[in-house]
Amino acid sequence: MSSKQRNPWHVAQEQFDKALHHLDVPASIAEFLRYPKRELTVNFPVRMDDGSVRIITGYRVHHNTVRGPTKGGIRYHQDVTLDEVRALAMWMTWKCAVVNIPYGGAKGGIVVDPYQLSQRELENLTRRYTTEITMLIGPDSDIPAPDVGTNAQVMAWLMDTYSILHGHSVPAVVTGKPLSIGGSLGRNQATGVGVMYVTREAMRRVGIPIEGARVVVQGFGNVGSNAALAMHEQGAKVIAVSDVHGGIYNPNGLDIPALIRHVLETRNVTTWPDGDVITNEELLTLECEVLIPAALENQITSENAHEIKAKIVAEGANGPTTPRADEILRERGILVVPDILCNAGGVTVSYFEWVQGLQSFFWDEEEVLKRLERIMVRAFDDVWNMAEAKGVDLRIAATVLAINRVAEATVMRGIYP
Repeated sequence: MSSKQRNPWHVAQEQFDKALHHLDVPASIAEFLRYPKRELTVNFPVRMDDGSVRIITGYRVHHNTVRGPTKGGIRYHQDVTLDEVRALAMWMTWKCAVVNIPYGGAKGGIVVDPYQLSQRELENLTRRYTTEITMLIGPDSDIPAPDVGTNAQVMAWLMDTYSILHGHSVPAVVTGKPLSIGGSLGRNQATGVGVMYVTREAMRRVGIPIEGARVVVQGFGNVGSNAALAMHEQGAKVIAVSDVHGGIYNPNGLDIPALIRHVLETRNVTTWPDGDVITNEELLTLECEVLIPAALENQITSENAHEIKAKIVAEGANGPTTPRADEILRERGILVVPDILCNAGGVTVSYFEWVQGLQSFFWDEEEVLKRLERIMVRAFDDVWNMAEAKGVDLRIAATVLAINRVAEATVMRGIYP
């Protein structure tokens, strides 16, 4: 699942420019919104288990702070680049604005393959990275969360390190934490469940029943597995899923709860016995009602967009579809539910976790998911209505809606001094 075909920052800029054509935003404000507010690159030593010291590169980017503190995950992946982090931070700004929560966008990344490190080495790396970026993060300034290659344990180390440096516990400095130290019920499945909520609404709008609908999921990590499970529980038939090793396909439907247990044990979907092994490339072009790309950027491109057979593409990942592929899918009548709407469930429940942490007052899971559904459905309706009003696709509509909200906040706050 290579993400090397297009520079994500160039894609984010191209999407921004397309949205501007449908907005009456002053040129100076548009220019301000185009670039990150601040960027930090750090190079730091980490002691390995064999006693050697390895120099690691990491990034933290704040795109915009007009609507509130910045929010965005931290990614551990060997292919992380500064341009990728810039793009992800910009998309986070739009994502938070689309669901109308009071955050700006940020993102972090470390150039490392976490699966090549021991638990002790991961902890050493996380604590040192936290120390390097501590001047940027904080419960009132920038709140990190998990992303590709990170999890609740990484967030626990980050929170603990920040708390030690500040002399007291600060649970609200990160979200996606374990429940035992202030995490929120519902956070682990929030992004995947949010994908289901907006996919369900899209299917309803175009007249596709969810019961028995064929669903294909690329990427079976946190987002993909929870999206597959949520769709399965709604009565859809998940016929194929994939991970970095390849995919598994069964036209009669996969037993998603059992497959999730299998992958937790083996870390490999292709060893599941009840289906045929296929490549990620083959998976993307299967006949289905819904395709959920939930892996990395640039998976649907001008090279394979003509082969997509889904009726709806619901973007569980950030930036999985290139601009040219977007055009091809639109020309072919395929509805794309864009990432900044479709996968915003994670940041929405992160917002809930942050609020609960600040108040030291926690909600039960039913309350969390009920609030999540309300926000995701409202956001989908806002984007759908904008698309109809402007005569544009859902991606442009979502970006127009987001930029307009951030631009309005910028104008209301004014330019200092």
